[in-house]
Amino acid sequence: MRFASLGSGSEGNALLISTHSGTTRTTVMLDCGFGIRETERRLGRLGIAPSELSGIIVTHEHKDHVGGVFKFARRHRVPVWLTHGTLRAVSRDSHDVDIHLCRDGDRFAIGDLELAPYTVPHDAREPVQYVASDGALRLGVLTDAGQSTPHLVGALAACDALVLECNHDREMLANSSYPYSLKMRIGGAYGHLSNDTAAEILSALDRSRLSRLVGAHLSQQNNTPELARQALESVLTGESTEIMIACQEEGFGWVDVAA
Repeated sequence: MRFASLGSGSEGNALLISTHSGTTRTTVMLDCGFGIRETERRLGRLGIAPSELSGIIVTHEHKDHVGGVFKFARRHRVPVWLTHGTLRAVSRDSHDVDIHLCRDGDRFAIGDLELAPYTVPHDAREPVQYVASDGALRLGVLTDAGQSTPHLVGALAACDALVLECNHDREMLANSSYPYSLKMRIGGAYGHLSNDTAAEILSALDRSRLSRLVGAHLSQQNNTPELARQALESVLTGESTEIMIACQEEGFGWVDVAA
């Protein structure tokens, strides 16, 4: 199994997860916050044609995650999986798309990938994140959550790779020019994970199998890659986990999930 990012941040998000069995390959896209042409361009950069996608899985209805999903799905005839609450929030955009509903705790398969959605605290209708498995390896994804919960810590236990939100540095956010209400939303219990909270979650996880870690969804105004990396490294001292940081413009290239 391998994964790559088309871009990560408030201007657009999309993640690819791919596995193969014999001559068959399954590739899914998690979220799509870019326009059709930009998505096609970024897919091409990673060597993927739209026709190779087996499905799109959606976390929630915010524009930076779902803005390009339905136009892309209609043009390229790609099925979409999302929760009932998310579908209600985007129902005007989802016509003529092959829709499949999912919910917390109910695993489903797309080709040779098993996807396990789990609920997270975020200010959306019915937000979920996902753990993907090819039967041997597990990739966990956690972005767009305001706080840690026992449920998400349990869902992400014993992953071989993890994409973890490190949205903001608390001090940079507090001293930013953002309106007070926006600061409260971002830093609140249903907003986004700070570097410190991401580190706390990482510390609480069963990391016995973790070999790849990606810090993701960094704010370009209220964080730096160096601060995010320092927070993650503070937990992983003496461990062999490889750390990467995703960016808005390039995301990151293909990463193999290792046992």
